[in-house]
Parts: sequence; structure tokens; C-alpha cells
Amino acid sequence: MEMNQEKLCTSKADVSSESAYHCSTCHDDEEWSNTSRGRAKSRSLSASPALGSTKEFRRTRSLHGPCPVTTFGPKACMLQNPKTIMHIQDPASQRLTWNKPPKSVLVIKKIRDASLLQPFKELCVYLTEENNMIVYVEKKVLEDPAIANDENFGPVKKKFCTFREDYDDISNQIDFIICLGGDGTLLYASSLFQGSVPPVMAFHLGSLGFLTPFNFENFQSQVTQVIEGNAALVLRSRLKVKVVKEHREKMTVQNGIEENGVVSASIEKEVGKQVMQYQVLNEVVVDRGPSSYLSNVDVFLDGHLITTVQGDGVIVSTPTGSTAYAAAAGASMIHPNVPAIMITPICPHSLSFRPIVVPAGVELKIMLSPDARNTAWVSFDGRKRQEICHGDSISITTSCYPLPSICFRDPVSDWFESLAECLHWNVRKKQNNFAVEE
Repeated sequence: MEMNQEKLCTSKADVSSESAYHCSTCHDDEEWSNTSRGRAKSRSLSASPALGSTKEFRRTRSLHGPCPVTTFGPKACMLQNPKTIMHIQDPASQRLTWNKPPKSVLVIKKIRDASLLQPFKELCVYLTEENNMIVYVEKKVLEDPAIANDENFGPVKKKFCTFREDYDDISNQIDFIICLGGDGTLLYASSLFQGSVPPVMAFHLGSLGFLTPFNFENFQSQVTQVIEGNAALVLRSRLKVKVVKEHREKMTVQNGIEENGVVSASIEKEVGKQVMQYQVLNEVVVDRGPSSYLSNVDVFLDGHLITTVQGDGVIVSTPTGSTAYAAAAGASMIHPNVPAIMITPICPHSLSFRPIVVPAGVELKIMLSPDARNTAWVSFDGRKRQEICHGDSISITTSCYPLPSICFRDPVSDWFESLAECLHWNVRKKQNNFAVEE
């Protein structure tokens, strides 16, 4: 999802003219409909236009359906908004291209998995010797004894560039990423890039593999296609999270003289604020932690209190995260191209508290309720877990830096195949048909 200036469909000069019902993106699509995807003009969606216009609304690159009418009756129209908005792209139009041929690749391997050693070596040999690419590998991956003691792999290993998480910044040095493992490797790749993320190609070599569409058997041809720019993309939106903590410092107050056996007492004093920011691919989870009491947190949307969550906690997830923890907590599953944020309670103390979906771009704020009996705990994609006290806040909105995940076929086919293969969605025994009487 790109952040572009909004192009309204209205014309101040003549709202009754033909341009009042069609945005400039729609008109541009007349030349685009014969792209490499082979989508013919007859494939475009149409609807009955307002005010007797006979021209069809065309499916565009930036909308999932017909271009919406923004004039209402003969005199009313949508107020032009100078603010930036998110541009929703048609999933079928999202294709990978390179401004320059890629030269560097980050290979992420699942740690402590002996079954990945051979695929990792084969991939690195192919990238360095046959494609002359610069391979970046995390330092702890090469510390595996099976790799460190392999003399045959030594010449290839000397060509690697290594880095350490939280110490080295490689965000501007990587052209694309290859993940070997399960869904956790993709989440880890996302955490390494707090800004723009290079395209990610994920091979299914883990447990579930919902986010990893590629099989490793034919990795040479598949990697070559990506290097040549022949691949579809799904832009997985991320959450931009800001945690503001009241920085508390323990100060010692003397109640007496220690030599006389009087123990010093310590109090906490607020000495400022601590701000931390994260880019989250799956979800932000706020829970009650080790406490036996219900969590009690207030949820604000664009500054307005919408509800108080009493229960085990609350999940704020992206569409990508809707098939993870949120789905286990009873939420709906949302396609990654849908611009949305999902709010899902965890075992709420109210039977009417159902998961809700809010528009992408709104700002959510989560704070402890003033009368909460205990603190809360928060984690980001299952990592960086920390305690939230009274006065602390968690602000969440849609990030402008999505994770571009390379598709095996296309965004829609890959998603439904993952639902069927990994989650066994709608799998049941077939109903018997009626016997045909002769």
C-alpha cells in the first residue's frame, strides 16, 4: 500500500460533466488493461452509473471494485481532502520490478534446525558461485558447529557478509531476502527492517508454513525468476507501534542510620518518559501477564474511548496476523490486501464482546484503566515482551512500510491454498447425494 495524494473524482468547474463520475485513475486504465497479466478489458467490473450516465465504471489499479461515485445528486459532492491517504491496489496488478539488477541478498535460516543445513548450503553456493551475489548471513548462523566445521563449505563461507541483530544496520545494503524455515523466519525478517523492507522470498521448510509459499525442490529456477523480476507481490501491511512509558527511577530515602540496624526504604519517582517504536507484522498482544486478575485496559480510537477490555487481554492485528493468534481467539480471517486493523478480545468477561475490524490508518491507543487492579504486559509478534504500568500508553496505527512478500502464483491463489493446506479451512466429509431411482 503506497501513500499517495488523494485523487478525487469531482471537478469544480462542472460537477455534472462526465469527469464528475470517473477519477483520473480510471481513465488511465484504458491503456493499462493489456498488461503482462493478460487481463482483458472485458474483465473489468461495471456498475450502473448515477444520473443516467451510460459509461461503465472500470476496475482500476488502485481499487478492488468500481470507481466510487463522489457526486451526490445535482449539487452535492465529496469535499476534497489535501491529506495523504492510503492507496488500495488491485492485488492482480502488484508485480515485482527492479530499478537495477539485485546484487545483495540476505539469507535467513531457522536456528538450531539440522534439516536446514543442506538446503542452506545449496542455496548459498548457488547465489555466490552461479549468480555472483553478495550474501549476508547472521553471525550466529555460521556459529553452528555443522557449518563451522565443514571444510568443503569454507571457501563459500569466506565470501559471506555477517551481521548481528540489534548491533549492525543492514537496512540499506540488502536488495532482497530469502527465508528458509517457517512463518517465524518471515516475522524475524520483518523485525530487522524498521523502515522500508526489501522483497521477501520465503521457502516452506518449517512446521506450518502459512506465509511461506515456495517449495525448495526447484529453488534454482524460482530464485532466477525473482532476480529477473518475474514475480507477483502481496504487500503485507504492518503496524507502527509507539510505546510511551513513564520512566521511573528508584531513589533511596534514609529513614535512619544503617549502623543502628534501620533498613533504608526506596521509593519510585517519575523522571521523564521513555519512547520505543516497533514495526509489527502479525499482532500486538496486551495480556494480564502472570497476574490472576482480569486485565482492565481502555481502548481509544482517534482519541475517543471506544471500550474497556476486561478479560485475559486484547489482540490488535494486521490482516496477515488475522490467521494467527486472532483466528485462534475467534476472529475472522482477512486477506492481506484488505486495508484494515482487527481488534480481538482474549477470553472477554462479556459474551457480547465480539472481534471488530476498523479502517487502516486510524490510531488506536491502549492504556491501563485508572481502576485496574494489576499491570498489563505487551508483546510484538511474540517478542520484546514488557510490562505496562499506570500512565504508560501504546499507540498503534498502520505503517507506511509494508512487507512485500513474493508470491508463488498470485496473492489470491496463494492465500486460499494456505487456508486449505495449513488450516484445513472448510474441510469436511462430503454429503451423500440422493440415490437415483431407475
